[in-house]
Parts: sequence; C-alpha cells; structure tokens
Amino acid sequence: MEKTVVAYYNSRDDAEQSVRALRERGFGDNEISILAREEEGQENRELSYEDQNLTDGTVTGGTIGGLAGLAMGAGALLIPGFGPIIAAGPLAGVLTGALTGGVAGGLVDYGIPEETSQRMEQHLDEGRVLAVIKANEDKAMEAMEIMDHTGGRSIEMH
Repeated sequence: MEKTVVAYYNSRDDAEQSVRALRERGFGDNEISILAREEEGQENRELSYEDQNLTDGTVTGGTIGGLAGLAMGAGALLIPGFGPIIAAGPLAGVLTGALTGGVAGGLVDYGIPEETSQRMEQHLDEGRVLAVIKANEDKAMEAMEIMDHTGGRSIEMH
C-alpha cells in the first residue's frame, strides 16, 4: 500500500541534504516532492497572474534555485492567495491542478489530511521547506528515518 510522508525543514540546506540522502537510498524523482516559498530577490520584478501559463500554472521567467535541481518537474508556481512557490516532483503537477484550493488543497488532493495540510501550508508561508514522499509502506518508513536524521520536523505518514 502506498503511503505519503510529509515533513518540513527550517532551512533549504537541510531540505537539500535530506533529498540527497533519500536519493542515495534509492528514492526516485517520482517519489520525492519539495515545496518552498520563492525567496525574495529571486525575481527582479513583481509576479502577476498575467505571467502565469494558464495551461500548466507555472510562472515564467522565475529563477528557481538549488532546490529545483534536486527533483524532476521543478518550477515556480503562482498560487492565488498564497503567492509564488517553488515546486519540484510529482506534487508540482497536483498543485497546478489545484490552484484554486491553494497549497493546503493540493496537499489534501495528494493524500494528506486537511488539518496536517493546513499546518504544513502555514510552515511554508513562514519560509520553511516542505518535503513530501510518496512510496510503498516499507520505503515510507525508511523515508521517515532519513528525514528525521536530516533535520525534518513534524514528520507524519498518511
């Protein structure tokens, strides 16, 4: 049975270290998703909804940064009512389809309970980095251990 593990990291460095450790243990890009607020200064201009590609929800012209290199399918998304975020991995696709529900709505669609999703959205809003792993139960348990050893906080499996 497939499980979803979610955690937040206080820094991008911790999140990057965790993703590297997960990849070294055999986790693939189809299992690892990362979300982070786009840092101030990454954009030279204000983002507007006119910059958004209406077919896939991605923001054009953004600088994604180091986290994006860690997983496939990375891009900047403009989430109405939330603002620009960096999304990498399979969850990025879910979020592009859930733009009206915000980040929490996308996390719920990805199998994370609403209360946890809202709490994780708050962590993201506060500048923390979210990591979400979707894998079979054995690998999910291993992901929890790796995330715990690499600075993951509020680690939960659903």
